[in-house]
Amino acid sequence: MTAKEIITYMESLHDDEQRDNLMRFFKTAPGEYGHGDEFLGLKVPQTRKVVRLAGQPFPLSEIPTLLMSKWHEVRLCGLLILVDKFERLAAKRLENDTEAISQRDEIVTMYLQYAEQANNWDLVDLSVHKILGHWLLLPSNLGDRDYKIKVLDELAASPCLWKQRMSIVCTWKTSQQGDPSWCLRYAEIHLHHPHDLMHKAVGWMLREMGKRVSMDLLRDFLRQHAHEMPRTMLRYAIEKMPAPERKQWMNR
Repeated sequence: MTAKEIITYMESLHDDEQRDNLMRFFKTAPGEYGHGDEFLGLKVPQTRKVVRLAGQPFPLSEIPTLLMSKWHEVRLCGLLILVDKFERLAAKRLENDTEAISQRDEIVTMYLQYAEQANNWDLVDLSVHKILGHWLLLPSNLGDRDYKIKVLDELAASPCLWKQRMSIVCTWKTSQQGDPSWCLRYAEIHLHHPHDLMHKAVGWMLREMGKRVSMDLLRDFLRQHAHEMPRTMLRYAIEKMPAPERKQWMNR
């Protein structure tokens, strides 16, 4: 399938009732964070099915056509194809393979180039940890750890809310693999972010870091910052703690 064929096929699946539901759910009214986004009315499993239909040989050069589509679900399809390609190239046996490293870097470069097209929280959350987050842990010809920090710092400092969200949600993968440093760095950077979507994202990633790496590290972070964290962020971060402890943290 070509990108144009994928778009035509996805358009044929449109569901007007589901479209209206999604546009309300993803806040597309004037003044809301998703204003201007357009939906076909497809559910995520339908989009994943299209990814499988596209097939693994789907050329990387076709993906920008999907990422630049006006349709939310088509952009998600493009992102999920990138995820599928990256995960195959990140298999244990290919971690240090020269060709796989080069191809992974190409995918990451494309992902960053079109980052603003992932312009809602679901597009970020379904892709960034599996591409950018995994890349942080793997060999790369683009640069070392300092270079990767620079990439994430630029996302964190961007005026684009979705790039900012990428910088913290990508740490889901690093925490899963036992490295808390990325989460702690970007949680602190975004501690005073004004947007509720970032409060939820930071709290969520802190909770995952505590669960996957160390609850003591999470408690250390909270002892330093709980008094200044937005309430939503704190509530998300402590969600898996026992009720008496949650109450103690919220009372701070």
